[in-house]
Amino acid sequence: MPATRQPLSVAIITLNAASQLEACLQSVRFADEVVVVDSGSTDGTPALAERHGARVIHQSWLGFGPQKQFAVEAARHDWVLCLDADERVTPALRAAMENALENPSTAAFRFPRCNRFLGRYLRHGEGYPDWSLRLFDRRQARWSNDAVHEKVEANGSVADLNGDLLHDSAESLATYLTKQNRYTTLAAEMALAAGKRASFGRIAFSPLLRFVKFYFIRQGFRDGLPGLIHIAIGCFNSFMKYSKMLEHQQSDAALR
Repeated sequence: MPATRQPLSVAIITLNAASQLEACLQSVRFADEVVVVDSGSTDGTPALAERHGARVIHQSWLGFGPQKQFAVEAARHDWVLCLDADERVTPALRAAMENALENPSTAAFRFPRCNRFLGRYLRHGEGYPDWSLRLFDRRQARWSNDAVHEKVEANGSVADLNGDLLHDSAESLATYLTKQNRYTTLAAEMALAAGKRASFGRIAFSPLLRFVKFYFIRQGFRDGLPGLIHIAIGCFNSFMKYSKMLEHQQSDAALR
């Protein structure tokens, strides 16, 4: 470790992630500390993390944003890198991080995330570069309280780093779709709570505009069939979010 580099904690939240976590932990051996916050795994995830030198804390599920913030606050160092168990830091990204932490002049750093879908790492469309703000000074940034689509909110400037964060969920398409169904329900609830409304225009045209943006303008067609399917699911998610919002609106109107 360079003498001038800021000490770094890696924070990971887990639930039954034993099949994915080991590769993640191996990719962050350069960190000064790894803290794993587990919400009740039954597959040996905590024991695996401890074997790799991580400090494991149990915390019942709080929602994505609050759970990740809990992990950040549990870290021993102010500079924190937040990862999911199915993500891996590439050598190029590690080098960029270590260089940036020698004399950080910003509150946070973001970098491209490369998503693997149906056996292919997507390099275009919605799947890449998928900019992710994950490395930050917790004195100047924190996770939002969102239950889904959580994000890091920084009070200071944010800089970009080169090098990819690999995301390899290794989940089946059926599992992926089940998760997307849950996410669209949460997204609809959040939108309604924020005062947003569904309309014919949003239900009909949001998926279409999304397809044009990601398949043609962002050249998702270059990722072949996996790219097409990934974008099509994203468009359907948009359709379902607004449809679920409309369902809630009609239910509320019927009760009045």
